[in-house]
Amino acid sequence: MYRIAVAGTGYVGLVAGVCFAEMGHQVTCVDIDQNKVELMKSGISPIYEADLQDLMIKNYESGRLNYTTDYHATYKDADAIFIGVGTPEQPDGSANLSYIATVARQIAESVEKDCLVVVKSTVPVGTNDKVEQFIQDFLINDVRVEVASNPEFLAQGSAVHDTLHAERVIIGTESKWAEELLQNIYKPFNLPIVSVNRRSAEMIKYASNDFLALKISYMNDIANLCELVGADIQDVAKGMSFDERIGSKFLSAGIGFGGSCFPKDTKALDYLAKQNGYELKTVQAAIDVNKEQKTMLYKKASRRLITFNGLKVAILGLTFKPGTDDLREAASLENIPLLLEQGADIYAFDPVGAANFAKVHPEGRHRKGSISYVSNVQEAIKDANVCFIFTEWGEVKEVKPSMYKELMRTPLVYDGRNIYSTDEMEQAQVEYHSIGRKTVERQNMKEPNERELQSIRS
Repeated sequence: MYRIAVAGTGYVGLVAGVCFAEMGHQVTCVDIDQNKVELMKSGISPIYEADLQDLMIKNYESGRLNYTTDYHATYKDADAIFIGVGTPEQPDGSANLSYIATVARQIAESVEKDCLVVVKSTVPVGTNDKVEQFIQDFLINDVRVEVASNPEFLAQGSAVHDTLHAERVIIGTESKWAEELLQNIYKPFNLPIVSVNRRSAEMIKYASNDFLALKISYMNDIANLCELVGADIQDVAKGMSFDERIGSKFLSAGIGFGGSCFPKDTKALDYLAKQNGYELKTVQAAIDVNKEQKTMLYKKASRRLITFNGLKVAILGLTFKPGTDDLREAASLENIPLLLEQGADIYAFDPVGAANFAKVHPEGRHRKGSISYVSNVQEAIKDANVCFIFTEWGEVKEVKPSMYKELMRTPLVYDGRNIYSTDEMEQAQVEYHSIGRKTVERQNMKEPNERELQSIRS
């Protein structure tokens, strides 16, 4: 087993460190935030991720996993140092590599034995070459230090499972020594390993993520056309899924993709192509389609309603997908400011993301509207004039169509995740707008009840 250091304790670094410890390696995770380190030592995960906290406690108590801010003591005798710090998007779409550079210099000034530096962060093609040269420029001791690429392919909400049961492990190296060491580190996982050079490994990450982003955007584009010509996108997707060349995954239409990977990686690859004098037209199209898709429901509702001013608007789901508290590039971040600017009184429900969202939009008045955070779906939709579904949480999917009719002042639902059957919503007398399917029109329903008549009169 190996002595492994992990720089960064975000989704990439912390999950990797915990899983390496679970496989028997001696792991120390390094972070600059002492409060965060103490929190992790106490067994509390700084991120919401299935199974992560249990494995943190298990491996910390076993002595295989530790946390520290002392990078020098950790890096000096490590067999391998995995870099898992952030590479946030810059205004021009390029990746910010300043955190990578900081860690690289710390490594160069700390290592006292031969060491393999492994970059797990998503970085532009050619970055690992620069990292290796940067380390050599600042290296103090006469030791062998090489850099390898080992991109992650985890999905938030299932990151631990995706790491322990990965479909493949990609390693990019420039020497047999580095290749064998990294293969041995991953040997306990018993997973398929694809060994390539560093630049190919870097490109595999971008090419994989951008392909999935293309697939999502294509289905959203087709969904928008389906609405215009009277087809049903779910029937279309089902028919497509039987073709093994297409497959059944990433065929669900909705209000666009979010998170820490797809939006950033599509823009980064587009930027890289332009820097090399090439235009990736397909990737650019995916970026454009996704941008438009995120506010599709708001635009539909704006055409349907005279105004949002003074209306109670229920929001179901704030995170970019279920199973995580991550808000990065979430549809809620695009739509809620638009609703607040129009004077909406928002009642938002999310089982784990509300606290993070409140950091951006605190509870209370905001310009012309207001926002309140509630503890369940029923409280959000009670007496609401309109409801938006942005995240397909289990708590939302469990709500029966009849509940919207029963609790809402006006049963008007805009579903960005196509949770419900249009037939069931029609039977429940709910006016229902989704993505790529027929709209359940209000004029096709039964006579309004007393609650609805009162709403119309007021």
